[in-house]
Amino acid sequence: MDIIDLDSNDVVMVGMNLASNKIGKKDILKIENKELSRDEVNSISLIAPNATLIIIKDFNVVKKNKLEMPEFIEDLILCPNPKCVTNMEKIKSKFRIINEKQTKVRCYYCEKKYLVDEIKIRI
Repeated sequence: MDIIDLDSNDVVMVGMNLASNKIGKKDILKIENKELSRDEVNSISLIAPNATLIIIKDFNVVKKNKLEMPEFIEDLILCPNPKCVTNMEKIKSKFRIINEKQTKVRCYYCEKKYLVDEIKIRI
């Protein structure tokens, strides 16, 4: 929820550890009358690569998509390397997504690799 731009008037429902026939347990985040930005979708796909985005209008499923990770993410991740040029100058960060056993990101500038758990997403 922290990576989605919500304001105090947004109606939000959170369900955690709900039963799922396909994957055992799942979490649900329902936000009324909110269209997610591309950056918000990219951020979600980075921390929840198996997430599904479902759009419902007038009580009908309009769209159901499995999120796909982009090849690059720009200006959403802060590079953990204190010596990276993005931390010293006004340069937008850029990371390549690496899908291995664990999802990793590689800084385009300093070329260091990080696990998703090691990075901070810009909010």
